[in-house]
Amino acid sequence: MAVAVAAPRLRSAARRRPTLLGGVVWIVALAVLLGGIVALNVAVLQLNVKLDRTAETRADLRATNDALSAQLSSVGSAPRVAFVANRQLGLVPATPERTTYVDLGRRRR
Repeated sequence: MAVAVAAPRLRSAARRRPTLLGGVVWIVALAVLLGGIVALNVAVLQLNVKLDRTAETRADLRATNDALSAQLSSVGSAPRVAFVANRQLGLVPATPERTTYVDLGRRRR
């Protein structure tokens, strides 16, 4: 009876390679996944920077709108309009003697 001694050694060597290869595959897969997570975090940080810039621009625009609104309300006030009408156009308020009223007749309801 002859027993082959080399056969069990080949099997153990053949079993080691897939295990080693499987370990390398897992390491590569985890590295790719971690790389994807890092890329995602970088993209989120870039969006946050853009959002901060947009918020600053929004605050600046609101401040400008408030200033323009205040300026508009002061320019459109009645005393300011009367002053400009008198100074630049030479207009004066009408006296009660020069005021006339139009009678439209009795209103029907």
